[in-house]
Amino acid sequence: MFTQSNSEVYIPDGSDPTKALGRTTHLCIAAHQDDIEIMAIDGILRAYERSDAHFTGCVVTDGHGSPRAGKFADVSDDEMARIRVEEQKEAARIGKYSAQVFLGYPSVEVKKVENRGLKEDLKNLVRQTRPQVLFTHNLADKHNTHVGVLLRVLEALRELEPEELPEKLIGCEVWRNLDWLPDEQKVVMDVSTHRDLQAELVDVFVSQVQGGKNYTDAVLGRRAANATFFASHATDQATALTFGMDMTPLMLDKKLEPFEFVKTFIGEFQADVAGMIERLK
Repeated sequence: MFTQSNSEVYIPDGSDPTKALGRTTHLCIAAHQDDIEIMAIDGILRAYERSDAHFTGCVVTDGHGSPRAGKFADVSDDEMARIRVEEQKEAARIGKYSAQVFLGYPSVEVKKVENRGLKEDLKNLVRQTRPQVLFTHNLADKHNTHVGVLLRVLEALRELEPEELPEKLIGCEVWRNLDWLPDEQKVVMDVSTHRDLQAELVDVFVSQVQGGKNYTDAVLGRRAANATFFASHATDQATALTFGMDMTPLMLDKKLEPFEFVKTFIGEFQADVAGMIERLK
């Protein structure tokens, strides 16, 4: 189905893969195992135990380069990759995903411009799933593999026909939050429900949580902080929020340069800060 020999499509409920992919309404394409559960929780919750919505996750890299510590410090690259795949499958079972796709690319390959094999795999995935919403990394993320995945996704989307494209392309928070985006530019996603499920979806990645990163507290804390600090002069309307960057214009306009697109947001942030200082000094 995909080009890499170690690629895999896992279907938690045992459905036919074509059917499981085809019923997808919300798709997340992420760089690493556990990125999906951090950044696309809105899509996971929208589809959770629903018959009219279905979530599919896709991990692009193979997991060989994952950092490790503690009891995982001496685990080989091959064993770590196997562990990471099994953890991701467990997350898919817990979250009741329609499908979980593993493309199996080495991290270095993701950063290559115009990687034809990866581009074709991504086009194939979008064609098979035809999601309404596609979640991926945002342009201001500070992890270079994350930004590499986003740019490869964008390359693939720009080669699809208009009728094959999702309605929305949302860049999500992982290695830099999006609180700095002007409020009117934020995609604000209320994820106040199923807090225990949210924790479980991150806790399942034992190789990372116990291997040196307290992702669970950090992820749930960020969502709570987003909700509390979203409106300075109003009471909280949610207990957990995630923010997204609407990158749909980049998907639709093939001439729009990614940096020029995100520079507009950065300029608005700068103008907002400067304007407040000028008004109050």
